[in-house]
Amino acid sequence: MKVEIFKKRHEHHTMRPTRQIALSFLAVILIGTILLSLPICNKSTPTTFLNNLFIATSATCVTGLVPVTTSEQFNYLGQLIIIVLIQIGGLGFLTFLNLLLIMIKKKISLTNKIVLQEALNQPSLNAIPKFLKNVIKYTFIVEGIGAILLLFVFVPEYGVLKGIYFAVFHAISAFCNAGFDVLGNNSLIGYQTNIIINLVIPGLIIMGGLGFIVWFDVMETIKKEYKKPSKFNYRHLFNSFSLHTKIVLIMTSILLFIGMVLFYLCEFYNPDTIGKLNFLDQLQVSFFQSTTLRTAGFASVDIASLYPYTKFMMCIIMFIGGSPAGTAGGIKTVTFAISILMVYNIYHGRKEVTVFSRRIPKRLIIRSFAIITIGISLAFISIFILSISENAPFIDIMFEAVSAFATVGLSASLTPSLTGIGKIIIIILMYIGRIGPITLIISFARRSYINAGKKEVQYTDGNILLG
Repeated sequence: MKVEIFKKRHEHHTMRPTRQIALSFLAVILIGTILLSLPICNKSTPTTFLNNLFIATSATCVTGLVPVTTSEQFNYLGQLIIIVLIQIGGLGFLTFLNLLLIMIKKKISLTNKIVLQEALNQPSLNAIPKFLKNVIKYTFIVEGIGAILLLFVFVPEYGVLKGIYFAVFHAISAFCNAGFDVLGNNSLIGYQTNIIINLVIPGLIIMGGLGFIVWFDVMETIKKEYKKPSKFNYRHLFNSFSLHTKIVLIMTSILLFIGMVLFYLCEFYNPDTIGKLNFLDQLQVSFFQSTTLRTAGFASVDIASLYPYTKFMMCIIMFIGGSPAGTAGGIKTVTFAISILMVYNIYHGRKEVTVFSRRIPKRLIIRSFAIITIGISLAFISIFILSISENAPFIDIMFEAVSAFATVGLSASLTPSLTGIGKIIIIILMYIGRIGPITLIISFARRSYINAGKKEVQYTDGNILLG
C-alpha cells in the first residue's frame, strides 16, 4: 500500500518528458535573448528586445528568419552566441546536458532517460547513453568535414582566419538546417554557381534532415552486409534497412527530385532568378533550392523575385519538411508518407495500412493525421492573423507563415518589415514547429503519458456520414 502511494506521489510530482523538452527550448531561447541584448554582443546600439527574442527563437528553433542582418547587427561574440544556440537547438539542450553527465562519469537517471527517449524517438531506454554519444560524435565529424570542404571557398576569398570562421559557421548552420549566414543581405546568391557550395551545403542539409536513427541504421546495415561472404547486393542492402529508414530514404529522394524539377519548370524563364543562367547552372540552383526546402533556409536566388506559383509550390514542400529525430522541421516525411499510404489503401479497399509487407499500427495513423490537422490549422490561423496585421501580398504572408512553422527560414523579404504582432505570431510558429505540435499538446494536456495506460469507458459505436 505504501509503495503504491509513493508511486502515485512520484508520478504526480514528476514533470512529463514532453514538458521538459518544451521548457528546455524555452529556457535556451530566453537566455539567448538576454545575451544578444547585451551591448558587448552588438556592433552598435542593440536592437529591440522583441527583435532579439525573434532572433534567439529563430536560432534555437533552427529556422533562419531574422528581422535584422546578422553580420551587420552582431559582432563576433554575438554571432558566436547565435551559432551556439543553433547547435544546441539542432541537437536539443537535454542532449548536451546529459552528455555532460556522461563525460563527468555520472549515470543518466531513469527520468532523464525517459525524457531523452521522447526527444530522440528511441524505442529502448538502455540504448540511450550509447546513442547519445554517437549523435554528438557523428554530428561533429560531419560538420567538421563540411567545414574543411568549405575552406576551399571561403579562405581564398576572405583569408585564413575569417575563411575558417565562415566555413565553420555555415557548416554548423547547414547541418542543423538553420539557414543562418554571416555573408550579408544576399545569403548565398553570390555563390549560386559554385560547385562546392552547391554540393557541400545541400549535403549537410540532407544529412541533418535524414535523422540520426536513419544514419545509424544505414551504417550498421552496411557493416553487416560487407562482413557477409556473399557478393554485396544493393537490393538486399535496401531490404535489410528498417521500415522507418526505407520510408525516410524514399520520401526524401522523391521530394528532392520533385522539388528540383518543379522549381526548374517554374523559374527557368524568370530573368530575375535563373532565367539568365545556362542549363547546368539552372539545375544546380534548382537542386540547391529544393534541398533548402528540407527546412534549411539558405537562398541562392532572390526569393522575393520568384513567381507566385513557385512560392506556393515551395510552401507545400516546406510544410512536409524533413524526417523525425533529426534537425529538420515540418510535419515530417514519415507523417506525410503514412497519410498517402492511408489514402492508397482506402482506394484499394484494404482495412489496414501496409507497406513493405509490414502493417502500420493504428495509433501511428491517428498520430499522423493529428499532426497534419494541427499543422494545417496553425498555418490557417496564423495566415489569417498575419493577413490582417501585415501590409504585404497574400502569397508572401503564406510563405512566411509556412516557412516559420516548418522551421525553414526562407522569406520573400517580409521578415524585416513585420509588425510587432506579426513577429509574435512568427515566434510562436517557430517554437511550435521545432518542438512539434503533438509534443506541445501532450506537454500541457490535463492527462499525462503516465495515465495513458488506464482503461477508458467503452461506448457503443455511433454512425455519422462522411463526405
